[in-house]
Amino acid sequence: MRDEVDELIEAWARERSDLDLGPVSVFSRISRLAHHVDRARRQAYAAHDIEPWEFDVLAALRRAGAPYELSPGRLLRETLVTSGTMTNRVDRLASRGLVERHPDPSDRRGVLVRLTPEGKEAVDGAFTALLEAEKELLVGVSTQDQRELAGLLRRLLVPFGA
Repeated sequence: MRDEVDELIEAWARERSDLDLGPVSVFSRISRLAHHVDRARRQAYAAHDIEPWEFDVLAALRRAGAPYELSPGRLLRETLVTSGTMTNRVDRLASRGLVERHPDPSDRRGVLVRLTPEGKEAVDGAFTALLEAEKELLVGVSTQDQRELAGLLRRLLVPFGA
């Protein structure tokens, strides 16, 4: 079985036989696959009328478990964005009725961001659609190969930390 990366590597090997092209064989495929995954995710989210950034925030709240709320600081850590960006995102999600702000009972000055029933419905639908799309991308890969691939990718990601 051959793909376009094989052709790319052959061309580089012909032009630069002095280089080890092993990394290109891995990362060019990851890059191309990321493009397909990104497209599938955007379609899954769009089918439920949410943007990728909205899914990130809503999913963080959903994963928190009932009552599906987190402090803005915790949301920052979960989604890896700046404070100003998170404030803007929560404002926009609140204006759409997908989240609400509530006083933090353990901190008089703090607030908690809580998923609304509409937000829960949107994120649950988008996540279900996402899983179906990602299963389609893996259709030719056995369960055992998926586990092995996940382990190999984990090895690549662990050095980067959280």
